[in-house]
Amino acid sequence: MTQGMPGPAGAIPRGEMSRRRALALGAGGAAALAAGSSLLPPSLQRVIAADAGRGGRQGLDEIRHVVILMQENRSFDHYFGTLRGVRGFGDRNAVRLPGGGTVFRQPGPSGPVLPFGVRDAAAAQHRDLQYIGALDHSWDGGAKAWRDGWMDGWTAAKSPATMAHYDRADVPLHFELADTFTVCDAYHSSIHSSTSPNRNHLFSGWTGFEPGAGGKRAVGNDAYAEDTHPGYTWTTYAERLQKAGVGWQVYQEWDNFTDNNLEFFASFKAVARKALARIDGVRTMTAFYEKAAAADAPARERLLALLDEGVAALTDADRTLFRRALRRGEPGSLATAFAADVAAGTLPQVSYLVPSAADSEHPGSSSPVASASLVYRILDALGRNPEVWRHTALFITYDENDGFFDHVPPPVPPPGTEGEFWQGRPVGLGIRVPMLVVSPWSLGGYVCSEVFDHTSVIRFLERRLGVREPNISAWRRTVCGDLTGAFDFTRGRRLPPVERPGAVPPFTGRWSPRPPAEQRMPRQEPGTRPTRPLPYRPDADGGLDGELFRLRLRNAGRSSAHFALYPYAGEYGTPQHRDVLGSASWDVPVRKGAYDFVLTGPGGFRRECAGTARGAAAGLHLATRLDAARRELHLTLANRGPVPLTVTLSVHGYGTGRPRTVTLAPGATRTLPHAAGGADGWYDLVIGVAEDRSFARRLMGHIENGRESVTG
Repeated sequence: MTQGMPGPAGAIPRGEMSRRRALALGAGGAAALAAGSSLLPPSLQRVIAADAGRGGRQGLDEIRHVVILMQENRSFDHYFGTLRGVRGFGDRNAVRLPGGGTVFRQPGPSGPVLPFGVRDAAAAQHRDLQYIGALDHSWDGGAKAWRDGWMDGWTAAKSPATMAHYDRADVPLHFELADTFTVCDAYHSSIHSSTSPNRNHLFSGWTGFEPGAGGKRAVGNDAYAEDTHPGYTWTTYAERLQKAGVGWQVYQEWDNFTDNNLEFFASFKAVARKALARIDGVRTMTAFYEKAAAADAPARERLLALLDEGVAALTDADRTLFRRALRRGEPGSLATAFAADVAAGTLPQVSYLVPSAADSEHPGSSSPVASASLVYRILDALGRNPEVWRHTALFITYDENDGFFDHVPPPVPPPGTEGEFWQGRPVGLGIRVPMLVVSPWSLGGYVCSEVFDHTSVIRFLERRLGVREPNISAWRRTVCGDLTGAFDFTRGRRLPPVERPGAVPPFTGRWSPRPPAEQRMPRQEPGTRPTRPLPYRPDADGGLDGELFRLRLRNAGRSSAHFALYPYAGEYGTPQHRDVLGSASWDVPVRKGAYDFVLTGPGGFRRECAGTARGAAAGLHLATRLDAARRELHLTLANRGPVPLTVTLSVHGYGTGRPRTVTLAPGATRTLPHAAGGADGWYDLVIGVAEDRSFARRLMGHIENGRESVTG
């Protein structure tokens, strides 16, 4: 991300920091914080309490306003790795690296680097934890960190600072929003790259090709050269809303940190040039507002008057596009303008909030506490107008991960998927980023683990408004949901109890954190979290057949499940990917007589398979069946080999119990049921064979039954 407008794009002075801290806490917030109470605006607390127990009316029609706040450059683990009940640092389904060891133990030039707290690093380096600096977040840098899905290139591609993370005391408002509403822990950026191509996905459903660049894909921030960039030519979703008669608005200030990607499209550039025709030497809105900001008061007034004359000369259609997408407000006015429209009852159906550099949360120009001031004011505006709040969905997410580590490998398409590859690499999905769904219909402190990316925001609008976006690829529609799964329109909820956040520390300066000399894994907060039901029901089984392991994949859910296979015995050169709705077969090659692979899927699904072609258990086949109604897993063991086998089934997690051991004669079959209802549908089982120590199976996952549950 480039620097935006001149002004507070770097470290914020201490006086300004005090103002922002007061805004983040709201009126009376300092006293409330000292007393250990909520950081949510009192107005919002009051309306939630007043609405407790209100019945729902079943359906998306309850949502009349969708507010989209996309902030800058934070990964999920970087913010929420320690949050209770999400897929964070305590993840049982974390992948292991090809050289052995957990993905959390990243190779580094001076030895492995584990995730480490920003707070401890700040104390050691005498710096402020809010103002760590930015890292590489380029197309090539993202590919190096991801490394074909092996996920072991983070420190080499970024720096050891990639492993720095915050916790509840550091970003208290973020944690309280997660504990109060719904947090999505399988929401991914759209591309392994920087801000602009990710925001292209938010504003238009994909990122196409650079104009006049010899067929180069738009995977970088090329459009920031606004004076020379001719503009992207495909249609934006805002234009489709306009054509359909749907109200929408971009809320932004003179400094919008070049985060309003509508300004990079040829159609909007043409409107801007017409509006700016009376102003010499200015061709873009950014150039105009930079010139206005640098001018003295009389010159500024003349510039603004010339712009108004240019806008008045536009056609009605162009004037509407200018007002909705290109007009910028005075510095510091975004939240005020939004609040005014909420109060007046004129909030449009779709609102895009594009903050200034100082409020953007970008680690090179902003901070979590600076963003919290803006978020607080948006929440307060909604809380002060209960009728608007009752019909609003606010999505708070992040365009990309900057260079900060996240341990979950993103789903990527199989090779050859149309439109989803560039330079031999998948365009996306990218690394996980936070997504907070704030609405009366997302109350409860839930986690939603359905797979989403930035195109999911458009798909939510598609479902609610009926305006389709054809730019979204078929593959993304297959692998990503539409965010409706994060809501429950059937019943109202009370404000849930939350862990009260600690104080926001004072500002001291920007810096780059270093890991401590003695490293240890951070502890994720203990406890569970209620979960939204998932649309998947994955299962897989199989056995060795000569030089192939014949794997059977099944998904009885209503949405396609993404499976990833990690080939630790060289079955493939890189991790492989399949998307399954129904059933599919997968013949995995077994090289040099041994196999060792891990199959992962959504919702904590995992199958570990290891063994040898010469082992006594080479002929042991496993078949599984899920009983969703009873929440049972039935395991059928078939000994197709020549010798008797002593097979042991052990509970590895989610419960206790003695191991069960059965003896299978050659040709014998035995079915063992495992009840997972007592563990809310979660299971983690291990199968071993006494006569063959090379043989190993591990089965882990959650049996979905269409109802809410809890995290494992």
